[in-house]
Amino acid sequence: MRSRPPRWLHAWTATLYWKTAVFITVMCCLLAAVLGILVHVLVDGQTQDRARHVALAELDRSTSAYVTGNPLGRDVAVDPPDLPAPLRKMTVQRQERGTQLATHRGLPVMWAATPVTGGKVLAVRLDYGEQAASLRGLDGAIIGSSAAAIGLTLAAGLISVSRITRRLHRTARVARRISTGDLDARVNDPRARRPDRAQDEAAAVATALDAMAASLQERLNSEQRFTADVSHELRTPLAGLHAAAELLPDGRPTDMVRDRVQALRGLTEDLLEISRLDARVESADLDIHQLGPLAERAVRATGTATEVRVVQDAQVQTDRRRLERILGNLVTNAHKHGRPPVVVTVEGSVITVRDHGDGYPAYLLDQGPQRFRSQSGGSDVGRRTGHGLGLTIATGQAHVLGATLRFSNAADGGAIAELRLPAHPDQH
Repeated sequence: MRSRPPRWLHAWTATLYWKTAVFITVMCCLLAAVLGILVHVLVDGQTQDRARHVALAELDRSTSAYVTGNPLGRDVAVDPPDLPAPLRKMTVQRQERGTQLATHRGLPVMWAATPVTGGKVLAVRLDYGEQAASLRGLDGAIIGSSAAAIGLTLAAGLISVSRITRRLHRTARVARRISTGDLDARVNDPRARRPDRAQDEAAAVATALDAMAASLQERLNSEQRFTADVSHELRTPLAGLHAAAELLPDGRPTDMVRDRVQALRGLTEDLLEISRLDARVESADLDIHQLGPLAERAVRATGTATEVRVVQDAQVQTDRRRLERILGNLVTNAHKHGRPPVVVTVEGSVITVRDHGDGYPAYLLDQGPQRFRSQSGGSDVGRRTGHGLGLTIATGQAHVLGATLRFSNAADGGAIAELRLPAHPDQH
């Protein structure tokens, strides 16, 4: 079974910066190796050709001396025992002169041999050590210069790539800020602000992201203004409608009218509250509160049969009214969409609201509460059970308090809403 690479190695090689570094290094090494081998082969061939030419010239002089009976040089011999066998065979059998680079007593030498009378071989042995040393020096220079060139190329490449990756990382950070609701975030890439300069891909992405954020912000602002204006304009006729309903004679039809008017007034107030939360004009009136009694009071205000368990009480710095609003919405939602028992648990600065129904739908767990989208799950699929503003308001108010509101489903069934409040600075 093949073992998987470590996670840190996968993350390290997954970045554009290090991928570029590896690519530049591999390509530079490959290019340096090809050029180095090519230069080595060419220089080695030229050096051997010169050595063969010198050896053959010396062989011609030695042959003339041998024919005339003059003494031979120190490196000239007839039928030397250490003459390479291939060169001896070629000289004797083909009756041709030739050369061969070989090793004599551990040192490189260039042999040159020619046939002479009597079936003998006259051979010249010249030292090739100086040429071999020069070739080794050339190889060292090639390796050193290649390493320096690779280092310089890698440094220059990484400097160029790092500028692009920094811009891409900045664009990614701005995109994450926009996804969390900060629609004022912009990349403002300097290249994008210079239309006279050619824009690269990073500048094009930054420009597109800024344009998308501006368009999205304008659309959301228009939606918020529309919601606030409609809600505000509805309050006056609804007040008159409520007063008129109170003048109707008692009876079943009157009760139905009053109930619908009350529901419409509640929806209008919820829309106004959401518009204020969207506009980020709300601010918390913070004070020190004991969380257990505060949670019990908020649950009692809902008028529901809800159990409150205080496992560990704590002091928190929060806005009592907003916290009661959050807990009220969570408990009401649990009773409306879940099944009893509904339990509110206080443990330190964390409040958990749990029911034993079918749990939250998948879209809510993935994307969070969405206004005007019915909460339905399990057997409730396809049935409208609310306008989706309760959890949206709870999430917005939690943001104002600096708290974290998370939604999940229990393994054994039921929906769980966990509100984590900032602890009091003196709370340990």
